[in-house]
Amino acid sequence: MRKHSGRRSQTHTDRKRGRYIQSRPANGRSDDLAFDATIRAAAPFQKAREDSREDVAFSVRREDYQRKVRVKKASNLILFLVDASWSMAVAERMAATKGAILSLLTDAYQRRDRVGLIVFQKDRATLVLPPTNSVQLAQRALADIPVGGKTPLSAGLDKALQVLKREKVLHPDVLPLLIVLTDGAGNVAMRGGSPQEEAHQIAEQIAKEDVRAVVINMEHEAFDQGLAQSLAEHLDAPCYTLDDLRSETLYRAVQKEIYYGPGSGAQAKNADQPDQ
Repeated sequence: MRKHSGRRSQTHTDRKRGRYIQSRPANGRSDDLAFDATIRAAAPFQKAREDSREDVAFSVRREDYQRKVRVKKASNLILFLVDASWSMAVAERMAATKGAILSLLTDAYQRRDRVGLIVFQKDRATLVLPPTNSVQLAQRALADIPVGGKTPLSAGLDKALQVLKREKVLHPDVLPLLIVLTDGAGNVAMRGGSPQEEAHQIAEQIAKEDVRAVVINMEHEAFDQGLAQSLAEHLDAPCYTLDDLRSETLYRAVQKEIYYGPGSGAQAKNADQPDQ
């Protein structure tokens, strides 16, 4: 329903707040009626309802009811989930992530979008940056991110799911976008069993929450085993491989995903390449 980020964009809402733009059949409901549309729906039947019009000038029945379709302005929540284990080129990935978050926050200052950051490494996931549009808070949180250890991918996904659910309760109209930067090689389970299967199960739970997601495969092409692509499939999300990882590259991919919808980042990325 949205094409651009920020509260300057419009989102359909079932609440009684927002601008009335059109109507639809109420299917028996009588809340937030569109009176003009209801009258238009009942008008063709007035002659057939002459008996009921003995006491009223205009007969309206429940089947005539039309409800208002409203739009209101809402914000994006861009939640980064970053693998901070030693399984990948940590310094390069962190530099790109920090640059992208700060670039998005500059945009968020104007559009009122918010950005959050979860880091997972060793045996836990940490909410390093709670959802915010404060550049100062982000700079402090991004200054010192711990790295090293194993890859608790399922713990990171579970933490992201908790944050997203909480944000939906606090801000029902928010439109979340989860950006997962990983090679997909989880090797620590929260509850025993296969770490990969556990991560995939949680990824499917995130997909059921109607959360848009993007997976950034940070594994080198020569060593890629397809684990990030498999994670993306369970998230029902596109998977991008950024060969030349720079903050502006990641920022551009995220922005195109927000503006143009699922899968557009890859198309736009390919469109940017010169003809061979």
